[in-house]
Amino acid sequence: MEAFIKTNETYLVSDICVKASCSDGILQIPTPLDEKRFICDICEEEFSEKCHLNKHLRCHTKQKLYPCNICGKEFSQKNITVHFRTHTKEKPYSCDVCHKEFSDKHNFNRHYRIHTNEKPYSCDVCHKEFSQKGNLNGHYRAHINEKPYSCDVCHKEFSQKGHLNGHYRAHTNEKPYSCDICHKEFSQKSNLKVHFRTHTNEKPYSCDVCSKAFSQKDSLRKHYGTHTYETPYSHD
Repeated sequence: MEAFIKTNETYLVSDICVKASCSDGILQIPTPLDEKRFICDICEEEFSEKCHLNKHLRCHTKQKLYPCNICGKEFSQKNITVHFRTHTKEKPYSCDVCHKEFSDKHNFNRHYRIHTNEKPYSCDVCHKEFSQKGNLNGHYRAHINEKPYSCDVCHKEFSQKGHLNGHYRAHTNEKPYSCDICHKEFSQKSNLKVHFRTHTNEKPYSCDVCSKAFSQKDSLRKHYGTHTYETPYSHD
């Protein structure tokens, strides 16, 4: 039987008589088993405990009640353990494959997919798969041509925030990534990664025709032209 919820009135759900009460924007619905459900009146997400709902509400209000006693940065949740590790340099999560360490379990899980090649996020349009949800979101904008990130210097627009950050360094000449071996500096992490292969002689891109290996994907692309007899670039 269908019924409408009214404050402090008895109503029917599935022929079971229950009572509803509403206070402070929180809707509480007792069930026959006395299980309480607390529903956010903004996004309608449900919680079994009021304290969990109160914590969730701060993501809407942007209320930040808990400051770090070292740097003063404020947080909406009491547990600031992950942030605190940026000061202590503690990294309790270690990869058992490459032994890289992480301060945050979420970042550790995301890294581990590099080794397992797990890609749990797929595009609804082209079905391309991704290991990170953020990469899927950025990819999806290529289909709808959405570019929500804009450079405040030249107004160039980007579909991903990381691409904007990398572009912005062209204006500031910031080079936050440096080679551990020769200390050469780079504005983008991807460029450092390519450069590092000059030291390790790593060549992860190989031709499936002649098996010749290359350190850069672009070099492999140019090489393919020697098999197809296509000139990759015009010299007019």
